[in-house]
Amino acid sequence: MRAWRFDRFGPYREVLHLVNAVTAPPEAQECRVRMRAIGLNFPDVLLVEGKYQLKPELPATPGMEGMGEVVEAGPGSRYRPGQRVLVNLLNGTFAEEVTVSDAFLLPVPDGMSDGQAAAFHVTYQTSHLALLHRGQLKAGETLLVHGGAGGVGTAAIQLGRAFGAKVIATATGALKCQVAKRCGADETIDLSTEDFVARVKTLTGGRGVDVVYDPVGGELFDKSLKVLALESRLLVIGFTSGTIPSVPVNRLLLKNASVVGVQWGTYKFQQPARIVAMHEELCARFAAGRLSPVLYETTFPFERLPDALGVLMSRQAYGKVIVTV
Repeated sequence: MRAWRFDRFGPYREVLHLVNAVTAPPEAQECRVRMRAIGLNFPDVLLVEGKYQLKPELPATPGMEGMGEVVEAGPGSRYRPGQRVLVNLLNGTFAEEVTVSDAFLLPVPDGMSDGQAAAFHVTYQTSHLALLHRGQLKAGETLLVHGGAGGVGTAAIQLGRAFGAKVIATATGALKCQVAKRCGADETIDLSTEDFVARVKTLTGGRGVDVVYDPVGGELFDKSLKVLALESRLLVIGFTSGTIPSVPVNRLLLKNASVVGVQWGTYKFQQPARIVAMHEELCARFAAGRLSPVLYETTFPFERLPDALGVLMSRQAYGKVIVTV
Protein backbone atom coordinates (compact mmCIF):
# COMPACT_ATOMS: atom_id res chain seq x y z
CA MET A 1 0.00 0.00 0.00
CA ARG A 2 0.98 3.65 -0.26
CA ALA A 3 1.10 6.36 2.38
CA TRP A 4 2.00 10.03 2.63
CA ARG A 5 4.92 10.35 5.06
CA PHE A 6 7.40 12.90 6.35
CA ASP A 7 10.74 12.33 8.04
CA ARG A 8 11.33 15.90 9.18
CA PHE A 9 9.08 18.75 10.25
CA GLY A 10 8.47 21.54 7.77
CA PRO A 11 6.14 22.91 5.06
CA TYR A 12 3.86 20.09 3.91
CA ARG A 13 4.62 20.55 0.20
CA GLU A 14 8.33 20.13 0.93
CA VAL A 15 8.36 17.29 3.45
CA LEU A 16 5.36 15.09 2.51
CA HIS A 17 6.20 12.23 0.13
CA LEU A 18 4.12 9.36 -1.26
CA VAL A 19 5.90 6.13 -0.33
CA ASN A 20 5.30 2.40 -0.49
CA ALA A 21 4.65 0.87 2.91
CA VAL A 22 3.54 -2.35 4.58
CA THR A 23 0.46 -2.61 6.79
CA ALA A 24 0.93 -4.64 9.95
CA PRO A 25 -1.51 -7.55 10.43
CA PRO A 26 -4.10 -6.86 13.13
CA GLU A 27 -3.49 -8.17 16.62
CA ALA A 28 -6.14 -8.74 19.30
CA GLN A 29 -8.94 -6.16 19.15
CA GLU A 30 -7.46 -4.51 16.07
CA CYS A 31 -8.58 -4.18 12.44
CA ARG A 32 -6.82 -3.66 9.15
CA VAL A 33 -8.86 -1.04 7.34
CA ARG A 34 -8.74 -0.13 3.66
CA MET A 35 -9.32 3.63 3.59
CA ARG A 36 -12.00 4.95 1.21
CA ALA A 37 -12.21 8.64 2.13
CA ILE A 38 -10.11 10.99 4.26
CA GLY A 39 -11.28 14.20 5.94
CA LEU A 40 -8.70 16.98 6.18
CA ASN A 41 -8.25 19.11 9.29
CA PHE A 42 -6.18 22.19 10.08
CA PRO A 43 -4.18 20.30 12.77
CA ASP A 44 -2.93 17.89 10.06
CA VAL A 45 -0.77 20.70 8.69
CA LEU A 46 0.31 21.82 12.17
CA LEU A 47 1.44 18.24 12.86
CA VAL A 48 3.60 18.16 9.71
CA GLU A 49 5.09 21.55 10.55
CA GLY A 50 5.91 20.49 14.12
CA LYS A 51 3.52 23.08 15.57
CA TYR A 52 0.87 20.75 17.00
CA GLN A 53 0.60 20.17 20.76
CA LEU A 54 1.91 16.61 20.34
CA LYS A 55 4.75 15.60 18.04
CA PRO A 56 4.83 12.11 16.50
CA GLU A 57 7.91 9.95 16.27
CA LEU A 58 9.46 10.33 12.81
CA PRO A 59 9.01 9.17 10.13
CA ALA A 60 5.26 9.64 10.45
CA THR A 61 2.06 9.58 8.42
CA PRO A 62 -0.28 12.50 9.17
CA GLY A 63 -4.08 12.43 9.07
CA MET A 64 -6.58 12.53 11.95
CA GLU A 65 -9.70 11.05 10.43
CA GLY A 66 -11.32 9.16 7.61
CA MET A 67 -13.47 6.16 6.85
CA GLY A 68 -12.82 2.81 5.33
CA GLU A 69 -13.77 -0.83 5.12
CA VAL A 70 -12.51 -3.53 7.46
CA VAL A 71 -10.54 -6.08 5.42
CA GLU A 72 -9.18 -8.12 8.33
CA ALA A 73 -10.25 -8.29 11.97
CA GLY A 74 -7.97 -9.51 14.75
CA PRO A 75 -9.00 -11.87 17.56
CA GLY A 76 -11.71 -10.40 19.78
CA SER A 77 -12.44 -7.42 17.52
CA ARG A 78 -16.01 -6.14 17.65
CA TYR A 79 -15.89 -5.41 13.91
CA ARG A 80 -16.09 -7.76 10.94
CA PRO A 81 -14.62 -7.77 7.42
CA GLY A 82 -16.71 -5.68 5.02
CA GLN A 83 -17.99 -3.34 7.72
CA ARG A 84 -17.62 0.41 7.14
CA VAL A 85 -15.93 2.23 10.00
CA LEU A 86 -14.86 5.71 11.03
CA VAL A 87 -11.15 5.98 11.82
CA ASN A 88 -9.85 8.62 14.20
CA LEU A 89 -6.19 8.88 15.18
CA LEU A 90 -3.68 11.49 16.25
CA ASN A 91 -2.00 10.73 12.94
CA GLY A 92 -1.93 7.95 10.37
CA THR A 93 -4.98 8.20 8.09
CA PHE A 94 -3.13 9.61 5.04
CA ALA A 95 -2.65 6.04 3.82
CA GLU A 96 -4.38 3.46 1.66
CA GLU A 97 -4.53 1.05 4.60
CA VAL A 98 -4.18 1.37 8.37
CA THR A 99 -4.12 -1.12 11.23
CA VAL A 100 -6.12 0.38 14.08
CA SER A 101 -7.22 -0.58 17.58
CA ASP A 102 -10.96 -1.03 18.01
CA ALA A 103 -10.76 1.86 20.48
CA PHE A 104 -10.24 4.27 17.57
CA LEU A 105 -12.98 2.89 15.32
CA LEU A 106 -16.70 3.60 15.23
CA PRO A 107 -19.41 2.19 12.93
CA VAL A 108 -20.62 4.27 10.00
CA PRO A 109 -24.40 4.83 10.22
CA ASP A 110 -26.64 3.51 7.48
CA GLY A 111 -27.40 5.98 4.71
CA MET A 112 -24.22 7.99 5.18
CA SER A 113 -21.96 8.33 2.13
CA ASP A 114 -18.23 7.71 2.30
CA GLY A 115 -17.54 11.44 2.02
CA GLN A 116 -20.05 12.34 4.70
CA ALA A 117 -18.57 9.71 7.00
CA ALA A 118 -15.06 11.10 6.50
CA ALA A 119 -16.40 14.53 7.49
CA PHE A 120 -18.53 13.43 10.42
CA HIS A 121 -16.38 12.39 13.33
CA VAL A 122 -14.04 15.17 14.44
CA THR A 123 -16.23 18.15 13.54
CA TYR A 124 -19.52 16.95 15.02
CA GLN A 125 -17.95 15.38 18.10
CA THR A 126 -15.97 18.57 18.77
CA SER A 127 -19.05 20.75 18.36
CA HIS A 128 -21.28 18.50 20.46
CA LEU A 129 -18.74 18.34 23.29
CA ALA A 130 -18.13 22.09 23.12
CA LEU A 131 -21.73 23.26 23.03
CA LEU A 132 -23.39 20.85 25.47
CA HIS A 133 -20.71 19.61 27.87
CA ARG A 134 -18.23 22.49 28.03
CA GLY A 135 -20.49 25.37 27.00
CA GLN A 136 -23.72 24.25 28.73
CA LEU A 137 -25.75 25.73 25.86
CA LYS A 138 -29.45 25.93 26.65
CA ALA A 139 -32.50 26.23 24.45
CA GLY A 140 -33.40 29.87 23.88
CA GLU A 141 -29.84 31.14 24.31
CA THR A 142 -27.94 32.99 21.60
CA LEU A 143 -24.90 31.29 20.06
CA LEU A 144 -22.25 33.10 18.01
CA VAL A 145 -20.28 30.79 15.70
CA HIS A 146 -17.07 32.06 14.11
CA GLY A 147 -15.81 30.36 10.96
CA GLY A 148 -19.42 29.50 10.21
CA ALA A 149 -18.67 27.99 6.78
CA GLY A 150 -15.80 25.77 7.95
CA GLY A 151 -15.90 22.14 9.01
CA VAL A 152 -16.45 22.66 12.72
CA GLY A 153 -18.41 25.86 12.11
CA THR A 154 -21.06 24.20 9.95
CA ALA A 155 -21.37 21.40 12.49
CA ALA A 156 -21.73 23.90 15.34
CA ILE A 157 -24.48 25.79 13.51
CA GLN A 158 -26.48 22.61 12.85
CA LEU A 159 -26.10 21.39 16.41
CA GLY A 160 -26.82 24.81 17.90
CA ARG A 161 -30.13 24.89 16.03
CA ALA A 162 -30.85 21.29 17.04
CA PHE A 163 -30.28 22.24 20.69
CA GLY A 164 -32.76 25.13 20.43
CA ALA A 165 -30.39 28.11 20.30
CA LYS A 166 -30.62 31.22 18.15
CA VAL A 167 -27.50 31.10 15.95
CA ILE A 168 -25.50 34.02 14.59
CA ALA A 169 -22.62 33.02 12.31
CA THR A 170 -19.66 34.96 10.96
CA ALA A 171 -17.95 34.13 7.68
CA THR A 172 -15.93 35.90 5.00
CA GLY A 173 -17.64 36.56 1.68
CA ALA A 174 -21.14 36.07 0.33
CA LEU A 175 -20.65 32.41 -0.64
CA LYS A 176 -19.52 31.38 2.83
CA CYS A 177 -22.36 33.33 4.42
CA GLN A 178 -24.75 31.42 2.18
CA VAL A 179 -23.22 28.13 3.34
CA ALA A 180 -23.73 29.14 6.98
CA LYS A 181 -27.30 30.22 6.25
CA ARG A 182 -28.08 26.87 4.59
CA CYS A 183 -26.82 25.13 7.72
CA GLY A 184 -29.46 26.93 9.75
CA ALA A 185 -27.88 30.16 10.97
CA ASP A 186 -30.60 32.67 11.88
CA GLU A 187 -28.29 35.54 10.99
CA THR A 188 -24.97 35.76 9.17
CA ILE A 189 -22.32 38.47 9.34
CA ASP A 190 -19.91 38.97 6.42
CA LEU A 191 -16.57 39.84 7.99
CA SER A 192 -15.31 41.26 4.69
CA THR A 193 -17.91 44.05 4.76
CA GLU A 194 -19.39 44.24 8.27
CA ASP A 195 -18.26 45.00 11.81
CA PHE A 196 -19.47 41.91 13.67
CA VAL A 197 -19.31 43.64 17.08
CA ALA A 198 -21.73 46.36 16.04
CA ARG A 199 -23.97 43.90 14.20
CA VAL A 200 -24.15 41.47 17.14
CA LYS A 201 -25.05 44.29 19.50
CA THR A 202 -27.82 45.35 17.12
CA LEU A 203 -29.12 41.80 16.70
CA THR A 204 -29.18 41.21 20.46
CA GLY A 205 -30.50 44.63 21.48
CA GLY A 206 -27.18 45.37 23.17
CA ARG A 207 -27.39 42.32 25.43
CA GLY A 208 -24.70 40.24 23.74
CA VAL A 209 -24.47 36.49 23.19
CA ASP A 210 -24.57 33.64 25.68
CA VAL A 211 -22.04 31.36 23.99
CA VAL A 212 -19.24 32.09 21.52
CA TYR A 213 -17.84 29.17 19.49
CA ASP A 214 -14.39 30.24 18.31
CA PRO A 215 -12.13 28.00 16.19
CA VAL A 216 -10.30 31.06 14.79
CA GLY A 217 -8.63 32.94 17.65
CA GLY A 218 -6.64 36.10 16.99
CA GLU A 219 -8.59 39.31 16.42
CA LEU A 220 -11.97 37.56 16.37
CA PHE A 221 -11.37 36.27 19.89
CA ASP A 222 -10.38 39.74 21.09
CA LYS A 223 -13.49 41.35 19.61
CA SER A 224 -15.72 38.57 20.94
CA LEU A 225 -14.98 39.80 24.46
CA LYS A 226 -16.99 42.90 23.55
CA VAL A 227 -20.20 40.99 22.80
CA LEU A 228 -20.46 38.75 25.86
CA ALA A 229 -23.72 38.68 27.76
CA LEU A 230 -23.97 38.21 31.50
CA GLU A 231 -22.67 34.76 32.53
CA SER A 232 -21.63 33.96 28.97
CA ARG A 233 -19.15 31.28 27.88
CA LEU A 234 -16.45 31.83 25.24
CA LEU A 235 -15.40 28.43 23.86
CA VAL A 236 -11.80 28.13 22.64
CA ILE A 237 -11.84 25.53 19.85
CA GLY A 238 -8.61 26.38 18.00
CA PHE A 239 -6.51 29.01 16.31
CA THR A 240 -6.89 28.80 12.53
CA SER A 241 -5.87 32.47 12.36
CA GLY A 242 -2.43 31.39 13.50
CA THR A 243 -2.55 33.76 16.48
CA ILE A 244 -3.11 32.57 20.05
CA PRO A 245 -4.86 35.39 21.95
CA SER A 246 -4.46 36.50 25.55
CA VAL A 247 -7.38 37.20 27.87
CA PRO A 248 -7.83 40.53 29.67
CA VAL A 249 -9.56 39.01 32.65
CA ASN A 250 -11.15 42.28 33.74
CA ARG A 251 -13.65 41.86 30.87
CA LEU A 252 -14.57 38.44 32.24
CA LEU A 253 -14.99 39.89 35.70
CA LEU A 254 -17.37 42.60 34.51
CA LYS A 255 -19.64 40.09 32.74
CA ASN A 256 -19.21 37.14 35.13
CA ALA A 257 -18.11 35.36 31.97
CA SER A 258 -15.96 32.28 31.38
CA VAL A 259 -13.36 31.34 28.79
CA VAL A 260 -13.59 27.56 28.31
CA GLY A 261 -11.00 25.39 26.59
CA VAL A 262 -12.23 22.54 24.37
CA GLN A 263 -9.74 19.77 23.51
CA TRP A 264 -11.91 16.97 22.23
CA GLY A 265 -9.06 14.52 21.61
CA THR A 266 -8.34 14.29 25.34
CA TYR A 267 -11.66 12.52 25.92
CA LYS A 268 -10.77 9.66 23.56
CA PHE A 269 -8.18 8.54 26.10
CA GLN A 270 -9.62 9.70 29.41
CA GLN A 271 -13.38 9.29 28.87
CA PRO A 272 -13.86 6.97 25.86
CA ALA A 273 -17.43 6.10 26.90
CA ARG A 274 -18.37 9.75 26.32
CA ILE A 275 -17.11 9.50 22.72
CA VAL A 276 -19.24 6.41 22.07
CA ALA A 277 -22.33 8.00 23.64
CA MET A 278 -21.93 11.17 21.57
CA HIS A 279 -21.46 9.10 18.40
CA GLU A 280 -24.70 7.23 19.05
CA GLU A 281 -26.61 10.47 19.61
CA LEU A 282 -25.08 12.12 16.54
CA CYS A 283 -25.92 9.11 14.38
CA ALA A 284 -29.53 9.26 15.59
CA ARG A 285 -29.72 12.94 14.69
CA PHE A 286 -28.24 12.18 11.25
CA ALA A 287 -30.81 9.43 10.69
CA ALA A 288 -33.55 11.88 11.64
CA GLY A 289 -32.31 14.37 9.06
CA ARG A 290 -31.18 16.94 11.64
CA LEU A 291 -27.49 16.82 10.67
CA SER A 292 -25.88 16.82 7.23
CA PRO A 293 -22.09 17.14 6.83
CA VAL A 294 -21.15 19.93 4.42
CA LEU A 295 -18.58 18.86 1.82
CA TYR A 296 -16.46 21.15 -0.33
CA GLU A 297 -17.50 21.07 -3.98
CA THR A 298 -14.24 19.46 -5.16
CA THR A 299 -12.94 16.11 -3.92
CA PHE A 300 -9.32 15.12 -4.53
CA PRO A 301 -7.79 11.76 -5.41
CA PHE A 302 -5.25 10.29 -3.01
CA GLU A 303 -2.35 11.21 -5.29
CA ARG A 304 -3.29 14.90 -5.05
CA LEU A 305 -3.57 15.06 -1.27
CA PRO A 306 -1.07 17.96 -0.96
CA ASP A 307 -3.25 19.97 -3.38
CA ALA A 308 -6.23 19.29 -1.14
CA LEU A 309 -4.25 20.59 1.85
CA GLY A 310 -3.46 23.67 -0.21
CA VAL A 311 -7.16 24.37 -0.72
CA LEU A 312 -7.79 23.89 2.99
CA MET A 313 -5.00 26.29 3.96
CA SER A 314 -5.99 28.89 1.34
CA ARG A 315 -9.15 29.65 3.37
CA GLN A 316 -11.14 29.38 0.13
CA ALA A 317 -12.78 26.07 1.02
CA TYR A 318 -16.02 25.67 2.92
CA GLY A 319 -17.23 22.63 4.87
CA LYS A 320 -14.86 19.68 4.83
CA VAL A 321 -12.27 18.97 2.14
CA ILE A 322 -12.35 15.26 1.26
CA VAL A 323 -9.71 13.04 -0.33
CA THR A 324 -10.90 9.81 -1.96
CA VAL A 325 -8.75 6.69 -1.81
